[in-house]
Amino acid sequence: MRYRRFGSIVLTGALALAALGTAPAAFARPVAAEGPSAAAVAAAAGGSRHRVEVFAEDGSIGRATVPAASPYLTGDRPGLAPAAGDGEVTPILRSGDSAGKVDVVVIGDGYTAAEQEKFHADAVAKWQELSAVEPYAGYRNLFNVWAVATVSAESGITGDPDRVTVRNTALGSYFWCEDIERLLCVDTKAVENYAVKAPQADLVLVVANTAKYGGAGYNVASPLGYDGIATVAGGNPKAGQIAVHETGHSLGKLADEYFYDGSDTYPAGEGEPSEPNISMYTADRLAHDHAKWYRWIGRTSPDGGVVGSYEGGGYYPKGLYRPTENSIMRSLGREFNLPGREAMIAGFYRHAVPLTSPTPAGTPLTRTDRLTVDLPVAGTTLSWSLDGRTLPQLRGRTTVDLRTVPLPGPRGRAHTLTATATDPTPAVLDPALRAGLTATLSWPVTR
Repeated sequence: MRYRRFGSIVLTGALALAALGTAPAAFARPVAAEGPSAAAVAAAAGGSRHRVEVFAEDGSIGRATVPAASPYLTGDRPGLAPAAGDGEVTPILRSGDSAGKVDVVVIGDGYTAAEQEKFHADAVAKWQELSAVEPYAGYRNLFNVWAVATVSAESGITGDPDRVTVRNTALGSYFWCEDIERLLCVDTKAVENYAVKAPQADLVLVVANTAKYGGAGYNVASPLGYDGIATVAGGNPKAGQIAVHETGHSLGKLADEYFYDGSDTYPAGEGEPSEPNISMYTADRLAHDHAKWYRWIGRTSPDGGVVGSYEGGGYYPKGLYRPTENSIMRSLGREFNLPGREAMIAGFYRHAVPLTSPTPAGTPLTRTDRLTVDLPVAGTTLSWSLDGRTLPQLRGRTTVDLRTVPLPGPRGRAHTLTATATDPTPAVLDPALRAGLTATLSWPVTR
């Protein structure tokens, strides 16, 4: 998640609970004979902290600030030494080399050595839930998905089924984080230690071994390259929506479109937000200035209604506008709106490319070779050129027999053969974003 400064808004525990529509009794942190020491709890609460999103079962979203460390992950507890299979990486979906793909890393918690097949099944299910939503559904082949196994000493998650239940798990995941039952927190350093085992990490999803609804969206920027962590309940069919929302932040760089009643008006002195889906200005002003989502104004959006300007967003009820009434960036169980889809596709292409080849670019070729390229997205256009001149007879061909390519000039003369691929999707209108939807590969060719 990416957040701006928010003036006088301070999210207290009461505000978070009000946003979730629940107000449990005064918090008593889970204590059991095998639970964390008082020192461990204090250290976790007093160390570095992250702002996270909290997701209620009714689809509403709130925020809280939580410890980066888990009080249920301590070095002196039994069962934390690496076990056989711990850290093992298994591909769920491998579409190509990580350099040209979006790499999703799914890490389990609360799964024992005997439950690793269950973890893998839960990981596959969460990816299927995520990739069933547009624009993921149309861009599945831009993704690699890796499952990273963790072997926990105990099965299940702290705080399930009740707040006095403590489990010894590899990532220290726990419900009742900050006294919010459905807030599923995790030790972010432990997550990093497992994410690094995957070939690459552009998105990180922690799947907890529980059917209890819950999750969290972490605002983190990792040196490994991922921007945010989503935690979800592996056995709950609604929890996948949490991951969808979180990727709106990490991939689409989208702002939250929800707000808190009773909060201040957005201070104009803060200036126009950088995110593409919130603005200080109404639709008329955006259209006049050719700004933000003006190209989409008046169009029917997949989340329902028409793109325009709806007051309330970026946590403020007044002074900021969102493109539609209720997209997934406002509440779960919704679709991305049209500006959101555009931002998500552009985000995919910040990590992935629309053109790859098993023959690396720059590899010397001769007329006896056959050259193959791959187009991971259906509908991508493909053209070829030789020394800058278009070869119309090769348009659309993903395999080229170089004996059919005319190579003028004397034998031994070097030529440059270039393939250019463009995703022509009508879901991206902004020319600045469309530039990222084209890729070229070139090879030297001689006869």
